[in-house]
Amino acid sequence: MLTFKRANVTKFNYLLTVKDNNGKLVAMEIPSRYNPSEVEGKIYRFWVEKGYFSAKNNSKNKPFTIAIPPPNITGILHMGHALNDTIQDVLIRYKRMNGYEALWIPGTDHAGIATQNVVEKKIAKEGLTKEGLGREEFVRRLWDWRNQYGLTIINQLKKLGASCDWERLRFTLDNEYSEAVKEVFIRLFNEGLIYRGNYIINWCPRCKTALSDEESPRKEIDGWLYYIKYPIKDSASKEDYVVVATTRPETMLGDTAIAVNPKDGRYQHLLGKTVILPLIGRELKVIADDLIEKDFGTGVVKVTPAHDPADYIMGKKHNLAFINIFDENAVINENGKDFAGMDRFEARQAIVDILKEKKLLVKEEPYKISAGHCYRCHTIIEPRLSLQWFVKMKPLAKKAIEAVEEDKIKFYPSRWKKVYLNWMNNIQDWCISRQIWWGHRIPVWYCSKCSVKLEASGIAADDSWREGVIVSKSKPDKCPKCGSTGLYQDADVLDTWFSSWLWPFAALGWPEKNPDLEYFYPTNVLVTASEILFFWVARMIMAGIKFTGKIPFSEVIIHGTVRDEKGVKMSKSLGNTIDPQEVIDKFGADSLRFSLMMLAASGADVYLSDEKFLAGRNFANKIWNASRYIILKAKEEKFSFGDFNFSPSLMDKWIIKEFNMSLERFSRHIEKYRFNEAAKEIYDFIWHKFCDWYIEITKDNFNENTAKILLFILVQALKMLHPFMPYLTEDIFQILKREFSLPLEDALIISHWPKPVKLEAEEKENILAEELIQLISQIRALRSDLGIPSGEKINVSLKIKDEFKHIFTENEEWAKRLSFTAAFRFLPELKRRLISLSKVSLDLDFKEADIQKYKTTLEKKIQNLSRVISAAQKKLDNKNFIERAPREIVEKEQKKLNDFRNQLSRIKIIKNALEQGT
Repeated sequence: MLTFKRANVTKFNYLLTVKDNNGKLVAMEIPSRYNPSEVEGKIYRFWVEKGYFSAKNNSKNKPFTIAIPPPNITGILHMGHALNDTIQDVLIRYKRMNGYEALWIPGTDHAGIATQNVVEKKIAKEGLTKEGLGREEFVRRLWDWRNQYGLTIINQLKKLGASCDWERLRFTLDNEYSEAVKEVFIRLFNEGLIYRGNYIINWCPRCKTALSDEESPRKEIDGWLYYIKYPIKDSASKEDYVVVATTRPETMLGDTAIAVNPKDGRYQHLLGKTVILPLIGRELKVIADDLIEKDFGTGVVKVTPAHDPADYIMGKKHNLAFINIFDENAVINENGKDFAGMDRFEARQAIVDILKEKKLLVKEEPYKISAGHCYRCHTIIEPRLSLQWFVKMKPLAKKAIEAVEEDKIKFYPSRWKKVYLNWMNNIQDWCISRQIWWGHRIPVWYCSKCSVKLEASGIAADDSWREGVIVSKSKPDKCPKCGSTGLYQDADVLDTWFSSWLWPFAALGWPEKNPDLEYFYPTNVLVTASEILFFWVARMIMAGIKFTGKIPFSEVIIHGTVRDEKGVKMSKSLGNTIDPQEVIDKFGADSLRFSLMMLAASGADVYLSDEKFLAGRNFANKIWNASRYIILKAKEEKFSFGDFNFSPSLMDKWIIKEFNMSLERFSRHIEKYRFNEAAKEIYDFIWHKFCDWYIEITKDNFNENTAKILLFILVQALKMLHPFMPYLTEDIFQILKREFSLPLEDALIISHWPKPVKLEAEEKENILAEELIQLISQIRALRSDLGIPSGEKINVSLKIKDEFKHIFTENEEWAKRLSFTAAFRFLPELKRRLISLSKVSLDLDFKEADIQKYKTTLEKKIQNLSRVISAAQKKLDNKNFIERAPREIVEKEQKKLNDFRNQLSRIKIIKNALEQGT
């Protein structure tokens, strides 16, 4: 017999020493508790050093590719990243184990606006500005910052366990990637799909750049509707005026008309007349246009073509003047006359005050305004006439719409298909130029002699704007038209999304043809959040089809938003975030990953609190303790294993059958992207079926055959769990390799996915085993309902069918132990039937004096449960609760109510049985 002693005791582990038959000490480093901080770094280095993440162009294997949504280099790992990247890693590890050449392409995005903002703030602390440094020096500082901090999130992803092919790490400003961006710009330009012109765009005064509509989400804010008198020119009375309603009185400085609906009978007399712009004195004509809503304000609106998208359209249609009143800081320029130099909101108040003083303000009333906000700094955007570059999107959208309509690309959940198609069918041209210095500079040069200047009214009617415009990857030596060497490059850079829409194929070396591009593209799955469906997903589909002739991916998994337990979206500004790094440091990466997957129902939002991560931590400890017990018990008995050949008994067959069914369900859930269902499946099998039942059953007869089955099931369970909890499972797997001569692969990460075990078990045997498990469960539940403590052993009387009796007898020892039963008696008839199953019924051997005590206990439980059920039902009947509470909370309350009802029904049945037997 081996002897054990404890040594080197610490809080988390101890070193076991085992003496062999000659008294020699053999060290077995199996800590008493799993300590992820001591394991994860070591395991990750092992994977990287062995090259297990690397995917090769292997014609023998079918490829499976995922391109990571490249995180911004300014970012740090947040729970949204943790959720997104865990899903991707689960798929990559699962496919790798299933024999695919699994490639997870990593990379980072240069994040133009965000990165420039970070570095501008940094140099501001030194008393510097980007203008003072100059473009070249500022860009150099940007690169310095990127080289120092730009891989922070990549290192955090490694701590999470991400099995990306790090040898293929890409950055959207890499030289090779930049070549792809230039290639795309030039192709689109030459096809007439890129153009330049003055249009109303979303302008961020803080970031000082144009933004697309998708980068300017609209939020409802509290504002005012102002009613202003506009005097009518040449009127006989000074009191002859028209009242105009506006939410933005400061923009009246740029008015060039007022407008009414042509069907509005109240104002037909105004058509053709002229009004005077208050405070400025400019003459404005009155126009009629169907865009005007008769029910808004007075039905008369001011028209400011340079500062409102709808007004821009009317300005073009009615040949109005375009007057820009703001500079890039949203400060009034010289066109605002006396208000020049004022901030837009300062000017608003000043104008309102003067209008009141001059008796030109009729009234002001509260009004809800839908205002665009910068997606980076949250500043209210300013609609502004600006010279920008655009991509014509409708020609690109056609095939991308067809691909989704024909299900060549599928969305999970499927409801996003409709959202995608609705946006694509109404797609607008994309403003791709940004007035910043960090990014892909637009590959356009101008000839100072040939360039045509665009008027503020908009793009030239023909293509004359192209005069002097030279599109080239590098600076030309001279103008191809006039030969002048006076060439200068466009100052703007391309929208960050203009580079990332090429990600699935540019990350694989496009436009150069290469074996990897041919083998790994198209990618298979995209995992992303809903908020970038239009920013990125739709554009990637368009770009992939346009430039490769192939869809970039066939399936899009859109996961939910991470929220706190109250249902509020996690945000730094709200202070309700949970730092995944802190969770990893406290509980380990596996606990974080598994807890997230348990909560990640298909497409549903994820509700988090600190307590939610205890599920993953506790599960990890359960697995570790079970594995440690099996290993040490097998070593204690000095069993020698060379294979997994075994002869299963009834309960051995039961656990193998449970494994087969669990494996089938688990794999199906993964294939259908039901990650939370897969997590619950493996949790239930390992914790309840394997640990709570089978390991406990084997303790009464632990032999070499049983040990083999325990180890076999353990290995298969580790393989199933590996995509979710890679560190823990690999660590245990390596211990098994070290301790036993079993037919195991070099590493769990590259092991083969489990296969069902062929059993020649009769269905009848399976039924009997299930009945036995159910019987013990029912006895334990009965004890709990009656309030019998676990330390108090009782006698159980059974009325049992003959076909079940011999099975029961063979398993009686563990059945007694697990049900805390002193003895089983077999009787032809029972005084009462507290439990009735198909093969057996039972009664407890009560002392008559105790029956009343148990009835009283049951009656109290019935009363308590009735009150609880009534309160729970009242809560669920409350419409406000149903409508306002997060879906997860409502479902949790409904489940609790159903559990209470089932418990009440069971207790009533037991109480009735007790009463009938007295």
